[in-house]
Amino acid sequence: MSNIPILDTLNKITKSPPPIWFMRQAGRYLPEYKEIRQLAGGFIELCLNPQMACEVTIQPIKRFNLNAAIVFSDILLITLALGYKLKFIEGKGPIISPVENEKNIPLFNEDKFHNRIKNVYETISRIKEILPKEIAIIGFAGSPWTVAAYMLEGGSSRDYTKIKIWAFKRTKSFQILIDLLIDATIEYLNKQILAGAQIIQLFDSWAGIAPESIFKQWIIEPTKKIVQQIKNLHPSIKIIGFARGAGAMIEDYASCTGIDAVGLDSNIPLRTAYKLQNTIPIQGNLDPIALLVGGNALKKETNRIIQSLSSGPLIFNLGHGVLPQTPINNVIELIKQIRS
Repeated sequence: MSNIPILDTLNKITKSPPPIWFMRQAGRYLPEYKEIRQLAGGFIELCLNPQMACEVTIQPIKRFNLNAAIVFSDILLITLALGYKLKFIEGKGPIISPVENEKNIPLFNEDKFHNRIKNVYETISRIKEILPKEIAIIGFAGSPWTVAAYMLEGGSSRDYTKIKIWAFKRTKSFQILIDLLIDATIEYLNKQILAGAQIIQLFDSWAGIAPESIFKQWIIEPTKKIVQQIKNLHPSIKIIGFARGAGAMIEDYASCTGIDAVGLDSNIPLRTAYKLQNTIPIQGNLDPIALLVGGNALKKETNRIIQSLSSGPLIFNLGHGVLPQTPINNVIELIKQIRS
């Protein structure tokens, strides 16, 4: 047992009440976030301003006393570090200079990479100085498949045609891109851990678009390589894998990648979660809409999760991020309910 509840859970110790944190817990539903966001001038500028990013990271901890702080950043900053042009447009999301062919895939330059993204490491160092010792620091990265999806599509997409064409047909070029992202992700996470991150979460936000026939090759295997290398460098680090939309493939993802805990989206049935919990700690998976709605619906959905999963190692979280329209009082009531 340690004085950090979430690390106990990741070591397969059942905690009552379970530790709590939320994906996108620092964000637009908080008025204090909106104030800093306006001062920063832009989303990327906020992510790369260590003082502001640190303050934003700490805001939900001050307000809700959650069990973990996840560094305020974005999974696509890694593309900026690799030399690609990246911008975020209000209402549209990320826009990236798209990878059209193999010539658009650079060789990995470690010095340039870290220099472009070093402010993220400084943010983590600042968080470490301020955060109470019992609250864990979570660093993160996007998994290669998901980052590649944005890079090939040039941003978000309705059908993700380009990444599927590369994954099915242009496999040699796609492997070069995935290998680049594996190497870059390992470097990025290593520096985050050296700066003070105690837990890592890998976000595979678009795992659900990968058909079963290629899921192992392009999602499980790259994740496994990253986990193995990070564990070689930092044997005590804990890694949570979040493969959103993986559906029935979540069992293979949990058992074959080497992760310490599996994050579940809201569509994973509780019977599947309970089965997984026999072998691995789980994280999730309240629907963010239930949190948005509040009231009896929120209480009912929360009780379903607690009653089904509180007898094993559980980190209470959402199945995706907090929505911007979420009332703060709903978050307060949810935390009270869990901790009571």
